[in-house]
Amino acid sequence: MTKEENEKRLERLKSIVASLPDKPGSYQFYDSEHTIIYVGKAKNLKSRVSTYFHKEVDRLKTKILVSKIHDISYTVVNTEEDALLLENSLIKKYNPRYNVLLKDGKTYPSICITNELLPRIFKTRKIDKRMGSFYGPYSHIPTMNALLELIYKLYKPRACLFPITPETIKAHKHKACLKFHLHSCDGPCIGKQSIETYRENIKQAREILKGNTRSVCKMLFEQMQQKAEELKFEEAEELKKKYLLLDNYCAKSEVVSYHIGDLDVFSIVEDDLRHTAFINYLHVKNGTVNQSFTFEFKRKLEEELQDILASAIPEIRERFDSSAKEVLVPFNMEWSLQGVTFTVPTRGDKKRLMELSEMNGKQYQFDRLKQTEKLNPEQRSIRLMKELQAKLRLSKMPYHIECFDNSNLGGTNAVAGCVVFKGMKPSKRDYRKFNIKTVQGPDDYASMQEVVRRRYTRMLEENTPLPDLIITDGGKGQMSVVREVIVDELHLDIPIAGLAKNDRHQTNELLFGFPPEVVGLDVKSELFHVLKLLQDEVHRYAITFHRDKRSKQALHSELDDIKGIGPKTKEVLMKHFKTVRAIKDTDLQTLTAVIGQKKAQFVYSFFHS
Repeated sequence: MTKEENEKRLERLKSIVASLPDKPGSYQFYDSEHTIIYVGKAKNLKSRVSTYFHKEVDRLKTKILVSKIHDISYTVVNTEEDALLLENSLIKKYNPRYNVLLKDGKTYPSICITNELLPRIFKTRKIDKRMGSFYGPYSHIPTMNALLELIYKLYKPRACLFPITPETIKAHKHKACLKFHLHSCDGPCIGKQSIETYRENIKQAREILKGNTRSVCKMLFEQMQQKAEELKFEEAEELKKKYLLLDNYCAKSEVVSYHIGDLDVFSIVEDDLRHTAFINYLHVKNGTVNQSFTFEFKRKLEEELQDILASAIPEIRERFDSSAKEVLVPFNMEWSLQGVTFTVPTRGDKKRLMELSEMNGKQYQFDRLKQTEKLNPEQRSIRLMKELQAKLRLSKMPYHIECFDNSNLGGTNAVAGCVVFKGMKPSKRDYRKFNIKTVQGPDDYASMQEVVRRRYTRMLEENTPLPDLIITDGGKGQMSVVREVIVDELHLDIPIAGLAKNDRHQTNELLFGFPPEVVGLDVKSELFHVLKLLQDEVHRYAITFHRDKRSKQALHSELDDIKGIGPKTKEVLMKHFKTVRAIKDTDLQTLTAVIGQKKAQFVYSFFHS
């Protein structure tokens, strides 16, 4: 497309926008082939759509979308709720390229109650509404299994696939199966249990799957009391067993006070690095969380979290057939739904529910991340590098990181170590050791400057690739002296960070910038753990080098200073004379007999010069 054609396209689109009404509705963008590429919602169509064509739009993805638009259509509705629902239905119908992509839970199992005279109850991953009623999906499989186990114990639904009718029962066309003999089924197919009793049991099972466990529990207790008053003690005993089973299940599954009625809970967790948002949904019925599910949304245009949540709530409520009048959300919502109250909880049981929802969303995010990184181990390194790049606002990913540390004992045997991480992993072949040459006494700052100067002067001379980031094992002081060498002396543009310790000598913050400022990084995060590992590694490396040097000095002998005497000759002398003192007092003739004339002359001259 030429520049003139593009200008004509924008002028035509702006003229369409200028004629849009100031009413709520849904708008659709079309590409050159008149295919819908984006569907949006708006409280005010004209105001919302015009924002796409402002010059100050700085989001790259939005600019790309606008460059693809060749036509605009819209639908006016009466309320905000209708705008939300219309947007949702159009997205489902056309699956536009630039809309948020919902990864649904079709692979998760649901519980099915069939549409039969004697319904069956089982778990399935295949959803066919013609088969029966479906409850779920269940993202936590143990919860679903526990629920099924409870229903099987309480109501003993049949598992056979016979097409049972009243006529086939009367004609005795069915035989009792093994489940009947194991007392796991009461035999409705052979007339041992009436059809009415069986269907009443299924009705109660439906209520449990809907979350109305307390009401079923109360009904069983009342029936038990009634049978006891009628002196039907055997029937009362059976009802008591069911009541105790269900009451025990309620006690285990109850999360909040059962005085809380029917409500939905939504929380949203953002993953900037992968352009993803995770929405967790909890449904609470009579104080019990009977449904928990997390959806993953792929963000296409850097949508705001509030817009994503507003679009997701109607769809999720429709999927789970929720009619709750109160919805808990993590922040104030601009959008509204008819007959629904949005609440931002601040304390009490509702606040606990919101925290539970957020915890489930974060756990799902963590599980997805680990699952992905298990398939592609390099992805973890890239994620951590991108996260560090974002935190420090670096121009490129810090693939090559170097860290320095000094080690000395009262200024003696002063050494330093340089540890190199590439791709957030140790690159041990690139580690370097330094003996401090120009500094006398315990001066850490001067020692650090000497080491940094020698390291990068040599890299410049050898034309070796410089690091993307330098991290000092220390705070502002260490960063300052390193900066003096890197920037002021060598004129290099290498970012410098520092890992500072608190009063208890524990690393607690990351510093960056000039002057250095604390970077907002959670000390419990995975990135901080990797940086701490880098710091521990350079400390270990420098300490080990220092200890080795001290050990060698402690084992130093006067024989080591004799030119022409190697380790083997030294070993022969010590084996024969036992001590250095004895070697000193020996005459030249004896030494010649042991190690030869030339070496004997070296040793004798050294001690008697």
